[in-house]
Amino acid sequence: MALYTGSLVALSTKPDEKRVRARDLDLPLGRFRTGKHNAITDVEGVLVGHSTIIEGDGKLKVGEGPVRTGVTAILPNEANIFMDRLAGGAFVLNGAGEVSGLTQVVEWGLIETPILLTNTMSVGAVSDGVARYMVEKHPGIGEEHDVIIPVVGECDDSWLNDISGRHVKEKHVREAIDSAASGPVAEGAVGGGTGMITCDFKAGIGTSSRKLPEVFGGYTLGVLVMSNFGKVHNLRVAGLPVGELLAERLKKQPRREHNYGSIIAVVATDAPLLPHQLSRLCKRVALGIGRVGSYAAHGSGEIVVGFSTANVIPRRTRKMVYKMKILLDARLDPLYEAVMEATEEAILNSMCMATSMTGVNGNHVPALPLDEVRRLLAATRPIFAS
Repeated sequence: MALYTGSLVALSTKPDEKRVRARDLDLPLGRFRTGKHNAITDVEGVLVGHSTIIEGDGKLKVGEGPVRTGVTAILPNEANIFMDRLAGGAFVLNGAGEVSGLTQVVEWGLIETPILLTNTMSVGAVSDGVARYMVEKHPGIGEEHDVIIPVVGECDDSWLNDISGRHVKEKHVREAIDSAASGPVAEGAVGGGTGMITCDFKAGIGTSSRKLPEVFGGYTLGVLVMSNFGKVHNLRVAGLPVGELLAERLKKQPRREHNYGSIIAVVATDAPLLPHQLSRLCKRVALGIGRVGSYAAHGSGEIVVGFSTANVIPRRTRKMVYKMKILLDARLDPLYEAVMEATEEAILNSMCMATSMTGVNGNHVPALPLDEVRRLLAATRPIFAS
């Protein structure tokens, strides 16, 4: 992950406050245990990479900066997603946003390209970059094979970023894809999440996973979010109205008023699910988003894409019939619960790991004050324990 730096103002919270993931705050985050890395990459074969662009400071000059944006790439199948396609599904809670390629995902029930996340005005550039990348790898696209429609999700980062300058280029798309790896995933103000805000605090990319007990199949499920929604008074942490308690400190802080924001979520699992089951799973992501305080405002886009790695649907085969493993619908409930837990934690991770940032026109977004969150949570524990 490269970091493109100019002079940068106020990129960190107070220096003595270390950024940690939500789980390190000892929050009650559900009953299922996490995977090894507590990330979407705990689903075998899933890779994640970022390209982060941070340049300049001061007054907005369209085309020049300041720049606070980037690209995040999710590779659903490290082998070859174009030739070895996966079952996919989706859900749109509120459609004031965009995931290009989603219509085909829903129609065919297939994922056949990487999934990219970026800012609203860069969807076209990222889609073009992915298309060029895929055609280089598979020259038969458009002749021997069907054409492709890359899956690219967006959120609006214009409060911090020169979004109309469209600074995301093909090189950033390739960097995000080429850097994609298994293991721990960088979170906060990285990749597509560089300029994103949640409940008036700095946020961005967050991820979490759950490993079901063997009695429920032993399946792994992971969620990655690009989180960019809400106002401070909406924020809920572990069910507590933390935002209302922190709102006083933001009264004199200029905040974005023109846009409530959005969130894009990507769900991966190794459970053998059909497309309609994946779409049902994606619906439950919306419940996890609601746990953190979203009400899916008029100007907000809550869009979820999901896929299963359990069945590979080959692009080339001489067979007439393809057999798939399928989880019975009656066995889906533990996955529904797990995806709610993982979504809530992924959003909180995006906030807990992000540092404060100053962007265009001196617009400043503070980091979630973790020490205060700890104190608020500690003060409530005796109440719930009594």
